[in-house]
Amino acid sequence: MSKAIRIHAHGGPEQMRWEEVEIGKPGSGEVRLRHTAVGLNFIDVYHRTGLYPLPVLPASIGMEGAGIVVEVGPGVTEVDVGDRVAYAMGAPGSYCEERIYPAARLVRLPDDIDDKHAAAMMLQGMTAQYLLRSTYRVKAGDTILIHAAAGGVGLIACQWAKHLGATVIGTVGSDEKAALAHRHGCDHPIVYSRENFVERVKEITDGKGVPVVYDSVGKDTFYQSLDCLQPRGLLASFGQSSGAIGPVDLGILAAKGSLYVTRPTLGTYAGPRPDLLHCAKELFDVVTAKAVKVEINQTYPLAEAAQAHRDLEARKTTGSTILLP
Repeated sequence: MSKAIRIHAHGGPEQMRWEEVEIGKPGSGEVRLRHTAVGLNFIDVYHRTGLYPLPVLPASIGMEGAGIVVEVGPGVTEVDVGDRVAYAMGAPGSYCEERIYPAARLVRLPDDIDDKHAAAMMLQGMTAQYLLRSTYRVKAGDTILIHAAAGGVGLIACQWAKHLGATVIGTVGSDEKAALAHRHGCDHPIVYSRENFVERVKEITDGKGVPVVYDSVGKDTFYQSLDCLQPRGLLASFGQSSGAIGPVDLGILAAKGSLYVTRPTLGTYAGPRPDLLHCAKELFDVVTAKAVKVEINQTYPLAEAAQAHRDLEARKTTGSTILLP
């Protein structure tokens, strides 16, 4: 037997229980993985609350982790017993000591990336990779806007965009978060609680606006984000921490300058294994080159994941958070 955080009903953090589970044997193409660290992400909250309903309850939640392969099933060629590996996305269930997982979704870890940092950066770091290198390919000379710049994806994206030669504008919720974002490549942090970020973006860009806005906030920022874009600009709406955006009249995109909106996901951009390996390699390369530093600013025992969720929802966390089995 092993232990896992599971929910028996959708709802608040109080629904999360630390309980024994049966693991079983890996089937064809699967491995048994022992976690050494587990990542915390806002999508975990969506699964817990039912915003993204889980198909069957009770169930474990969690979308990323790092650990050791302890057993392989028939036909596995991607990894071997004893390999240090990490993953992101796939079926929820990383809030556990051990689990069965598809070998094709695992990535071997380089020697110079430890398990804790791997668990902290796979989902957030690969999200930053596809946003900056595929959804809109940031280039030297671009000025871009990143919401939640002091969050996990935000801190990685700010550093990476700065490394690419961009000027980075970022929104944050406090002076402390503004200072943190600035230290990580955000040229112009905007404290949205007292500054109008649309006006500040227009001021910084001499009225031109930006070619792309990366928005993980959702309902509270969607329409203002459109106002920050230059004609034919792109809004990449990749999260909704403030709530769902709801129905949108597409005519507004024409009125504001023939704008584009996309709702990208890591599951699409890193779906096929070659894309997954390419995405992970680019992330590992910028981290090992020290162009991007992954900040683990909070650590909780896995058994206390409910408190981690409370702090995440209260916007008390910055950078990355990990849970330790």
